[in-house]
Amino acid sequence: MKITVIGAGAMGSLYGGYLSTKHDVLLVDTDKNKVEALNETGLVITEPDGSKKTYPINAASETKTIGAQDLVIIFVKALFTESALKSNLSLFGPETYVLSLQNGAGHQETLMKYVNKDQVLIGTTQHNAAFLSPGAIRHGGQGITCIGNLSGETEPLEKFKIAFEECGFPVELSDNIGKLIWHKLFTNVTLSALTGVLQVPMGFIVSDSNAWSMTKALLKEAVAVAKAEGHEFDEAVLLSEIEAVSRKSPDGLTSIFADLRDGRRTEVDTISGFIVKTAAQKGVSAPNHAFLVNMVHAMEGKIKN
Repeated sequence: MKITVIGAGAMGSLYGGYLSTKHDVLLVDTDKNKVEALNETGLVITEPDGSKKTYPINAASETKTIGAQDLVIIFVKALFTESALKSNLSLFGPETYVLSLQNGAGHQETLMKYVNKDQVLIGTTQHNAAFLSPGAIRHGGQGITCIGNLSGETEPLEKFKIAFEECGFPVELSDNIGKLIWHKLFTNVTLSALTGVLQVPMGFIVSDSNAWSMTKALLKEAVAVAKAEGHEFDEAVLLSEIEAVSRKSPDGLTSIFADLRDGRRTEVDTISGFIVKTAAQKGVSAPNHAFLVNMVHAMEGKIKN
C-alpha cells in the first residue's frame, strides 16, 4: 500500500516508522532538518522498555512528483491542516483515502474539500510519543487505533485495518463516527489540556488529588455537552479510561504540554475550544473548559512577550 504521512512530528513519525515495515511509506514535513535526518540516518524509535530500533524511511519536504497515494494520514496541528493539504495536492487521486489522527474535532469539514466524503476517515489513537531530535522519537505508550468513516460503513475500511495490524497497530473499526469523535475528545480535553497548563507528564494527573478533581469536573462538563448533541456516554467508564491512559503512560507528554513548553501555538481551540463552542450552541454550561482555553491562550501570550 502507498501511504504518505503528512507531519513528521512524534506521532506522525511513529506511524510512519511502523507502517514502513510492510508498506511504501513517505514522511512529509516542511522542516528540512527533519527530512534530512530521516533520509540520512533513518528514524530511531525508543520503545517504552528502553530498546531502540532504526527504521529506514523516505522523507520529503514537497510532493509534486510523488503521485496519488492509497492512504494519506494527516498528523499536522489542526491550525495547519488546510495549508498542508493545499501544499500536497498531487497525493490525492480518485481512490485516495485521507485519515485524520489529529487531536480535537471538526477535521472532516476540511478534508472533504480535497476528497469525496466516502474517502474521509477519522481516527483516534491510544499511542503517544515524544519528539527527541530530528530523526529520533520516544514511544511512550501503546493501545488501540480506532477508525471510522462518515457513512458508518466499516467494510471499506477492512483493508486499512489489515494494513495497520500487520505493522503492529491493533485497530477497531467504528460505525458511529460522531460518537467516535466525541470519545476521542474526552481524553484530549482532560489530560491534554491539564498537563499543558500544569506543565506535567500524564502520570501526574492521576497521582495528584487536585489534578484528578479537575479532571473529573472537566469530564462531567464534556459529557453533558456530548449529551446535548445526542451522544450518551457512561461517565464512570470514561473516567476509568482516562485513568488507565494516565497510569499506562506516566512519562507521556501531550501536544499542548510540548507546545507551551517549546513556545509554539497550541491546538486548544479544536480541543477544549470545541467543547466551549458546542456548549454555547446547545445552551450548556462549560465554565471549566472556558477557563482552560483562556489559560492556554494566556500562556501562549506570555511566551510571545
